[in-house]
Amino acid sequence: MTTATSISTTELMLREFREEAAATKRILERVPADKLTWKPHDKSMSLGQLANHIALIPKRIASLVQADHFDVSTANFNPPPPASLEEVHAAFAESVRAAEAYLASLTEETASANWSLMFGPKEIFTKPRIAVVRTMMLNHWYHHRGQLTVYLRLLDVALPVIYGRTADENPFA
Repeated sequence: MTTATSISTTELMLREFREEAAATKRILERVPADKLTWKPHDKSMSLGQLANHIALIPKRIASLVQADHFDVSTANFNPPPPASLEEVHAAFAESVRAAEAYLASLTEETASANWSLMFGPKEIFTKPRIAVVRTMMLNHWYHHRGQLTVYLRLLDVALPVIYGRTADENPFA
């Protein structure tokens, strides 16, 4: 009889992060360097801003959740345009390293401790830190990664495998 080994919530989160980082890297590698200023709409971020935002999300959220709260009124939500695609790739590599280090250092106690999002003195929400990592880091990351695939499709860039086949690649063939 085989005995199941219990895997901690933090270890599961770290494993998911590593898998998703690999998928995100494949997508960022498809961003055309000559289209960084392209926008699908006037109200949209440029391709470069979006790619840079995706590159920086893990590090920024890992940094943000290390404290017990964050005051959103002090934040700047306008991603800067990168000077080059190399800047995006370097930012992504550093961001992944920082987020991995943070996730690897999380104890179950720290992960389950409450974290609050504030707007000045007003509490927006309080929830366990691990839930904030899930929603603000991972889900937010996946949302913008999906947005980036739409930008790339509009630019007629072949999309890499994310979870399974795309119209351009089939890992099962």
